[in-house]
Amino acid sequence: MDITIHTTVLPHEDPDASLAFYRDVLGFEVRSDVGSGTMRWIAVGPPGQPGTSILLAPPCADPGVTEIERRTITEMMAKGTYGWIMLATGDLDTTFDRVQAAGAEVVQEPIEHPYGVRDSAFRDPAGNLVRIQQLR
Repeated sequence: MDITIHTTVLPHEDPDASLAFYRDVLGFEVRSDVGSGTMRWIAVGPPGQPGTSILLAPPCADPGVTEIERRTITEMMAKGTYGWIMLATGDLDTTFDRVQAAGAEVVQEPIEHPYGVRDSAFRDPAGNLVRIQQLR
């Protein structure tokens, strides 16, 4: 079997703020940007990895989502418990400094965990948890 990760989805409430974070702060390329207003689907991804994307999508655009589910999703996004992603970099300290300087909410400064992973964590403009690990 030949399966790859093509796209993962993270919700957004403010497409411009999310685009600015992933493009301008993390340096991702914009792969597509469709829709308008808050109903925009924006695919971004790391340069040099054209086959892997993050789709920034409106969280409640599916017509099958009930009003109770919409409220739950909105509450979870506000708490930062709805979406998250794990990224990796060759230089965690420089990446951390850049993201922090851009004003992202720091959840965890770079630390070495007892299980052998060194990472940090931020929240993106929608409240999604973005963990960034040091490549080894």
